[in-house]
This record gives sequence, structure tokens and C-alpha cells, in this order.
Amino acid sequence: MGFGMRINFVDVICDDSLRTVHANGKPVGYAFDIRLSYYRGLFLSCVDQFALTVDGQAVNSQDITFGIHGKSIPVNFLSHCASEFWGLTEPASIEVTTAQGLEPGAHEIDLTLMLRIPYMPIPVGDNLVYMPLDSCGRKTLTLEA
Repeated sequence: MGFGMRINFVDVICDDSLRTVHANGKPVGYAFDIRLSYYRGLFLSCVDQFALTVDGQAVNSQDITFGIHGKSIPVNFLSHCASEFWGLTEPASIEVTTAQGLEPGAHEIDLTLMLRIPYMPIPVGDNLVYMPLDSCGRKTLTLEA
């Protein structure tokens, strides 16, 4: 399928949300917040594609967790979260585990977030697929020292 619906209600990547994650006083990664750019919430199992590039470098999906409702879910498991609902106004926290975190300064965040709309089936030959929703975003965020 070569198209996807795109509705820009909000910026997907939240302004001023880039921060360092610490454990035992040492940086172990970084995090930022995202929002759903759609007119209603969706279950996390509707995430079809999730990829992250920071400063031109692809981030390994095994190093990324999706935080919502006090839970941290590895992005590789989102397709199994059929009972976890991402509400329209709820920001989710994206956390990346790295050996040292990010240096202070500006960083280009490029998020690929493709969802499917479970109530919009599309017949394709003898099969049904669901309307893809492009909820991707790109933004430069600054990490304060």
C-alpha cells in the first residue's frame, strides 16, 4: 500500500522534552515525549512501524522503550499491547538506553511512527488491510547542560 492518512493536529515530538536519563547518578540514556497526532486515541497494538533516528544515526529498537500509564514497554512488544490504550491527550515517553546519554546541545530527532486505523478496513484483492496513519515527526530538540 503506497499511501497513508496524515492528520496534523499536534506536533508528534513534544517541544522542550529532551532529557538525560540517570541511574545511580550516571547518564544511561535519554528520553523525550511524543503525542498522538490524530483525532482519537488508539490501542498500542495498532503501531505497525516504530523507528528512531537521532542525529542521523539509527537507534536499535532493542534500546527503545515506550512509556505510558507508568509502564515501560519495549517497542518490539507494542504489537502485543491490545489492552493498552494511548489516549489523545496523553504524552508518551520514549526512552533510549545508551552507554553515555547525549551531549548537551541541539539534536535532530526523526521518528517513524506508522499506525493502522482498526475501524477503517480497505479491501485489497481478496484481503482486507487497514488504513495506515502516518504519525511520523521530525524536530530539533535541545538538551540543556
